[in-house]
Amino acid sequence: QAHLEESGGGRVQAGGSLRLSCTAPGRTFNSWSMGWFRKAPGKEREFVAGIQWSGDITQYADPVKGRFTVSRDGGSAVYLQMNDLKPADTAVYYCAAGGTVAQLTKGEIFYWGQGTQVTVSS
Repeated sequence: QAHLEESGGGRVQAGGSLRLSCTAPGRTFNSWSMGWFRKAPGKEREFVAGIQWSGDITQYADPVKGRFTVSRDGGSAVYLQMNDLKPADTAVYYCAAGGTVAQLTKGEIFYWGQGTQVTVSS
């Protein structure tokens, strides 16, 4: 059972930035595509961004396009740079591992992290 750890969440004012990180202590995830999901209170968990195992394909949900950037450091870490944050971005953000970005967007997940809270105040 892989263990994914997120970090970097916190509280920020609207227009601010945060950078989330995800690692798998004790192992690498070179062969996994990695994604970020979020769950806001009263809403279902939704796909935010994903990056292919090869690093050459990324995909974003429409609400975050142009503001969020997903990247990876090979198989050691994956990041989500979040700029121009809005109160609507407030959620628990989860790191996830899967086979391809397409599979991630369909919710076909190998492993989930425990989540990190992001709160954006107006």
